[in-house]
Amino acid sequence: MLRVLVLEDDGDLRSILCELLSLSGADVCVSAGSLEELRRKGPEALGCGLALLDINLGAGVPSGLDAYRWLQDNAFPGKTVFLTGHARSHPLVREALELESVQVLSKPIGSGALLALVGDASDGTGTRQS
Repeated sequence: MLRVLVLEDDGDLRSILCELLSLSGADVCVSAGSLEELRRKGPEALGCGLALLDINLGAGVPSGLDAYRWLQDNAFPGKTVFLTGHARSHPLVREALELESVQVLSKPIGSGALLALVGDASDGTGTRQS
């Protein structure tokens, strides 16, 4: 059973992503709009095999990179994919691109890309190796 974590500050986009993930084969979508909400979901979020994290969650609040660090500090076993609407020159995007074992995709993300991510995570090729 594939569980996917979606961290996205735009509630409508978060809902659409969860619907598309379900249509792509994900069994459960755990969604959060902020790092604080993600932390409250704790074990439910940490039990996911794939995490889709919006890099920029708004001005003056923790970013998707902060969420990534929280996941790593709590032994998240799955694959991490950052989503961004920013150019590669944006400081948060540059930082994400320097990380190992993550992927950075531009918004809007197509249904084919979601299908591939779910397929990879479902067959185990998306799981991070230690």
